Amino acid sequence: MEILKEQYEKEVVPALMKKFGYKSIMEVPKLDKIVLNIGLGDIKEDPKSLEGAIKDVTIITGQKPIVTKSKKSIAAFKLRAGVNIGVKVTLRKGKMYDFAYKLFNVALPRVRDFRGLSDSSFDGRGNYSMGVKEQLIFPEIEYDKVDKIRGMDIVFVTTAKTDEEAKELLTLLGMPFKK
Repeated sequence: MEILKEQYEKEVVPALMKKFGYKSIMEVPKLDKIVLNIGLGDIKEDPKSLEGAIKDVTIITGQKPIVTKSKKSIAAFKLRAGVNIGVKVTLRKGKMYDFAYKLFNVALPRVRDFRGLSDSSFDGRGNYSMGVKEQLIFPEIEYDKVDKIRGMDIVFVTTAKTDEEAKELLTLLGMPFKK
């Protein structure tokens, strides 16, 4: 299922070289990695939510996530240093392209009232961040087996130097931005 990788090599690279005037293929920006993160604010009340989040991310990405721990104690949130607060997974190479294809072509069209992603979520260095309100948009997640609806943050890290280059790269890969 390396459709996106083949599309990148055949269509995206020549289009970006022509638009931005790159002299070498090595200058062309590419997708470096995709990071999925689920923060668990309710872990104090429900310690089993960590297991559910790990299971959901593993099913969605095909890769086991790592458990993130708090770095500092924050009294206002009743949080101590070293306590589990979420899970994250970093996708690279084949799994990254497979996940991106599934997200663009299967999951996002399933979002109710979806009109496209905002193009204002770039960080100034060519990386794009987005949030998903519920994990149910992914077809692998069975509605009956979900213990709790969880949102997640998804970050697309590119080698692009500017937001304009990154937006063009992601658009050519199939990311549905608002018109």
